[in-house]
Amino acid sequence: MDLRTNFPRSMKFKLAGYAHLARMIDKCRAVLAGTEGEYIYPCPMDERLMEFAGITSEQFTASVKANATDEGVVKWLKQTAQPHQPAELEEWNQQLLARGPSSPESAARFKKYLAAIDPSRTDLTAWSDLQDLEEERVVPRREPAHQFQ
Repeated sequence: MDLRTNFPRSMKFKLAGYAHLARMIDKCRAVLAGTEGEYIYPCPMDERLMEFAGITSEQFTASVKANATDEGVVKWLKQTAQPHQPAELEEWNQQLLARGPSSPESAARFKKYLAAIDPSRTDLTAWSDLQDLEEERVVPRREPAHQFQ
């Protein structure tokens, strides 16, 4: 995966029921290949997924290194991760995908990125939407939301 010329999969793409897992695999593969460009692994969103699953970045990286396919990583994850009921996993997914800035500094970064990508999109409040917009994916317009102060 060369993230200098391609985008990782969207956080919204689910793999094994987890939002963000496929993106995290893409970023980890790129780091292992030295082709991550400006992408960061592990980033705070990656850490949130790993904490929820009860795994470490070292364990995950070793799994990605040992498994050339998504299926191999998924098999490892199912054997290793803390089990969650489907409803609990879906609730976690929704919270992750709706997550916006959590501090004044984070809100300032969000506003700066959004202004550089598309300042007309005052409806966006979630990092997942901002990433998709930046990576040229369609992000439907929503009713104007509460903006960060």
